[in-house]
Amino acid sequence: MGRHIMHRRGAGRRLEELAAAQGLYLLVTGTWPLVHYRSFEAVTGPKVDRWLVQTVAGLTATIGWTMLRSRGTAPGRAAARRLGVGSALAFGAVDAVYGGSGSIRRVYLADAAVEAGWLAAWALRSAAARR
Repeated sequence: MGRHIMHRRGAGRRLEELAAAQGLYLLVTGTWPLVHYRSFEAVTGPKVDRWLVQTVAGLTATIGWTMLRSRGTAPGRAAARRLGVGSALAFGAVDAVYGGSGSIRRVYLADAAVEAGWLAAWALRSAAARR
């Protein structure tokens, strides 16, 4: 019994570490266009609607901050997992579809790969936590 509880605590800690890593990634990438829009456009290409970029950036940073702050409890880890998986699916799909079609710069395909990595990490960590 004690060993099972210790294993579950270790799995919870690994989920928290994953949430922190993805949360930091989202916080940094979301803050970037808010802090230095010109460098963001230099890498990702010119944008038509600055307000839309900044809205998505603010939401991305908010998701990241929430994931960073959602650690320590089972409900917090579950919320972080939902935010992590949901944002990776949404960002990854947009990156792959529009980056792959040439509608946006191909640099977004690199982010699609990162998002696929987050999804794989959540799948592996979640499976380990259920064992």
